[in-house]
Amino acid sequence: MSTYLESTPNEEGFFGEYGGAMLPPPLIPHFKEINEAYQRLSKSKEFLDDLKYIRKHFQGRPTPVSHLKNLSKLSGGAQIYAKREDLNHTGAHKLNHCMAEGLLAKHMGKTKLIAETGAGQHGVALATAAAYFGLECEIHMGEVDIKKEYPNVVRMKLLGATVVPVGEGAKTLKEAVDSAFGSYIGQADHALFGIGSVVGPHPFPLMVRNFQSVVGHEAREQFLEMTGELPDMVAACVGGGSNAMGLFAGFIEDQSVELFGVEPLGTSSKLGDHAATMTYGQDGDIHGFHTKVLVDENGDPAPVNTLASGLDYPGVGPEHAHLQKIGRVSYKTADDKESLDAFYALSRREGIIPALESAHAVAFAMREAKNHPDKTILLNLSGRGDKDLDFVVETYGFGE
Repeated sequence: MSTYLESTPNEEGFFGEYGGAMLPPPLIPHFKEINEAYQRLSKSKEFLDDLKYIRKHFQGRPTPVSHLKNLSKLSGGAQIYAKREDLNHTGAHKLNHCMAEGLLAKHMGKTKLIAETGAGQHGVALATAAAYFGLECEIHMGEVDIKKEYPNVVRMKLLGATVVPVGEGAKTLKEAVDSAFGSYIGQADHALFGIGSVVGPHPFPLMVRNFQSVVGHEAREQFLEMTGELPDMVAACVGGGSNAMGLFAGFIEDQSVELFGVEPLGTSSKLGDHAATMTYGQDGDIHGFHTKVLVDENGDPAPVNTLASGLDYPGVGPEHAHLQKIGRVSYKTADDKESLDAFYALSRREGIIPALESAHAVAFAMREAKNHPDKTILLNLSGRGDKDLDFVVETYGFGE
């Protein structure tokens, strides 16, 4: 009998009723080429051996699991553990799929990588992969995010990427995706679109999940070794949802483990004040796939708001919509204030400065710990906060 990960999605890229590939005609043959290459190479010993070598000798995997003893004591309840993707090279989980996408592009004979980025971590990771494999790199980034996450802009440029500012609409992640897709259409013969999350048309939600599953498989083995048991609760922040799907993949078959996705509530539950798609969205289409979407009164993707640039997307990965529908994952929220408090708490109590995105998962764990004194919570510390320091200090100070 096949496992969930082996059987989902189906051949058309649907996770239940969500997913698929709604593409403009010029892109259909290119996505078919990507899918065929992935299906072939993901079973290739040469490809898999190359990827294992890169993960160990370049990325520094496996990343550890840390017991956050001081934060657990502060929270007064459950014992909190963190999968330390902040210690992955470039400072976040993003490199897990970017190096694999770069390797895929190289095997396909492509000469360029194109992508969007929000917080800049995906852009940095893809620029790193491009440098490693000797490829050109073009990153589209909203002007609002460029200002908030400027340290990552500098890193991308140092790595040799061309950063394309996007000034349309809200000037954030959705617009960056629109811009990157538009650019890719004219370059698809020689470029690969390295989509930055478990979103987009098939096969990207499948590919990115599988490339990120190394996080969950490592974490499961490490947690068992540390404690002799599986965690009671596993949590990760959700924007597009790649770090969450990576962690969930290691525990999806373990029915005793509760899985939680943590969305950004921003400043309120009012439409336009948050980016909590799973909580307040409805079924719809965005960027070539069917999922849950936050929509305005005209049925268009709604404006979103969160202090974490990597979470400001009005859609979500189709697999998340499916997992909510079948009841396997529960989706909760953390607002800007809770997440900022968690950012300061983890920095002061554990000596770990988290990304603002990851701080949403930390906030959830701290909140839930009080209610579950006998349980263990494993969260994905999906990135480090170097990129956020200027923004946080200039906007909120040092949290004293």
